[in-house]
Amino acid sequence: MTTSREIRLKSRPVGLPTAENFELATVELPAPGPGEVQVRNQWMTVDPYMRGRMNDVKSYTPPFQLDKAMEGGAIGEVILSNDPSLKVGDLVQSGMGWREAFNAPATGVQKLDTHGLPPQAFLGVAGMPGLTAYVGLLRIAALKPGDVVFVSGGAGAVGSVVCQIAKLRGHKVIASAGGPTKVAFLKELGVDVAIDYKAEPDLTAALQKAAPEGIDAYFENVGGAHLEAAITVANPFARFALCGMISQYNATELPTGPRNIIQAVGKSLRLEGFIVSNHWDMMPAFVKDLSEWSAAGKIQWRDTVKEGIERAPEAFLGLFSGENFGKMLVKL
Repeated sequence: MTTSREIRLKSRPVGLPTAENFELATVELPAPGPGEVQVRNQWMTVDPYMRGRMNDVKSYTPPFQLDKAMEGGAIGEVILSNDPSLKVGDLVQSGMGWREAFNAPATGVQKLDTHGLPPQAFLGVAGMPGLTAYVGLLRIAALKPGDVVFVSGGAGAVGSVVCQIAKLRGHKVIASAGGPTKVAFLKELGVDVAIDYKAEPDLTAALQKAAPEGIDAYFENVGGAHLEAAITVANPFARFALCGMISQYNATELPTGPRNIIQAVGKSLRLEGFIVSNHWDMMPAFVKDLSEWSAAGKIQWRDTVKEGIERAPEAFLGLFSGENFGKMLVKL
């Protein structure tokens, strides 16, 4: 038997989750059955979308179940194998995060080819967040030559990749982040104008100053005042990729809608929401481009790491206070 600790959802949060909504449990895993492997996780990710899974509502992905281990992206090492397709020592990627170890069918995990990148990169820049940036910018926002690009939450796991892809393709990029340290990081990434939204009394005025020529593509991670500012400053026929609206994830009542949404009609704006899992067909192109950019030293990323499964809830809650630079990860 293998001993493993896991994080369970103890109660459904109302508003911002607290530590009391989670519990740490210990389980014993038997040897893997026929066609199964046993994996010990090395890294797991926490992501803003997980907040929605804590609500018992129908959505694009099922809600977490109470008193059961939560789920999420993870990188682990096979420690026992009962299937010829995987051997002990192989690195695998799975959706079985929030736990130290697990048994699963060999077909339920994916053998990881790191392409020379650190394994944890496949939970961030080379994984779902990176692909989200690539899909949202190139397919949903349909980036065109000469576009001026605005990115909210530019220092986050997704936003930082959006900023860099847009710069690599030769665009003027304006990005927002909260606080001088994150603004400095945006400048390291090469953005043309970095806006500290926490220091700006009028975000719309700040964006107008940064983009007197208007914006043509907007990558939405924050919502609220950011979306209103983007609508006001948008040029006719601008395209908005609606990826996330973290400012509203913990709302306990319906927030005020964009007060200027009527401008979307007169400006012929296109606002399109997307879920990255509907766009896996772009993964090969993304991996090819990312490998080339990485080999040439043209892309960078930053991780914020908490150590130990017991700190996973703390890491998750840190997403909503802006604690993370780039990807928030838990090292197990």
